[in-house]
Amino acid sequence: MINTSSVTPPRPALSSRMLLGAAAGAFLLLAGVARPAAAAEAMLFTWENLAEPVFFEEYKKKYKATPESALFADEDEAFAKMMGGFKPDVMAPCTYEVPRWRDAGLLQPVDPSKISHWKDLPDSLRSLKGMAAEGGKVWFVPQYWGNTSVTIRTDLAPEYAEKNSWDILWDPKYKGRIAALEGVDDTFAITALHLGIDPYEPLSAENEKKVRAHMTELAQNLRLVTSDSTTLVQAVASGEVVAAITWNDHYTEMKAESLPVKFMRPKGIITFVCGFVMHKETKSVEKAQALIDSNISEASSHFLVSEMGYGPSNTKSLKTIDAAVLEKAELPADVDAFLASGTFQRTLPNKDMLVQMWQEIRAMSGR
Repeated sequence: MINTSSVTPPRPALSSRMLLGAAAGAFLLLAGVARPAAAAEAMLFTWENLAEPVFFEEYKKKYKATPESALFADEDEAFAKMMGGFKPDVMAPCTYEVPRWRDAGLLQPVDPSKISHWKDLPDSLRSLKGMAAEGGKVWFVPQYWGNTSVTIRTDLAPEYAEKNSWDILWDPKYKGRIAALEGVDDTFAITALHLGIDPYEPLSAENEKKVRAHMTELAQNLRLVTSDSTTLVQAVASGEVVAAITWNDHYTEMKAESLPVKFMRPKGIITFVCGFVMHKETKSVEKAQALIDSNISEASSHFLVSEMGYGPSNTKSLKTIDAAVLEKAELPADVDAFLASGTFQRTLPNKDMLVQMWQEIRAMSGR
């Protein structure tokens, strides 16, 4: 399902979240397995760390049954599987990916009047640009908000401990000790921002040349490229990797392992919103929307904060979360200020070209 470095780092003790994930695996159906024709429950196609039982509690209470789950490592993989004929009921992309899936004819809009927790989302998340559909419906229901940045081992790179910079990714001192995410949405965006180039504007010929050269420099520093969270966390835990492009949940898991780590917050840090869309050919619109609703419940929101370090779209639930938990998660209380504080992740222009560029660079560097 995923491509990782051929080097396998030592396996640390499992965190509580890893154990929860293992328990969840008892009822997960991997996307590579054919879906039973007579399946009665809604199926969620989501990120590998977002199929925990807590997200399905309200659905189970309503239907006295557990929904199915299928996992993807990144959105490019998910898109390819659906274009190949895989038909889940609900999918979990981030906002920047929704236009591609919609334009490919994979989606139908969601009726927010059928989502009981919709009223618990702030206006800013209910009215995200480009997500409105006809008849008061929406293409996308937010679940959480977070950052893409770099996590460093402060004991192994002490000179960066007090910095908030992406420079370490290109530092020749740490050649062979850097990790990047497989998806171009994150790696390209950070590369462009490091050059002072807006990643969400079409590249001029000159800027394309600059980005290609800078991504090549990054690739030469890499120890591994992966979309697998466990591989990434283990590599940092072992010390094999000193700095890695990460999301909030990676950083939260590393902190849970008591690792000396810091999540960089450079100027222009990438911010994002991820959530749910509904497949055009869902077998039950009612159950699909109930599954979405269950995933943005108060209990789900508490889990997102305490176990994954993400801000919940259900901001009403923030009022019921202990201040110490929010502080530990390093989350602000104001989602609007948070989203405005960085570079909001949007759809990449010419993404297919960028994917090809990244693949070529990785092939040449052996990564």
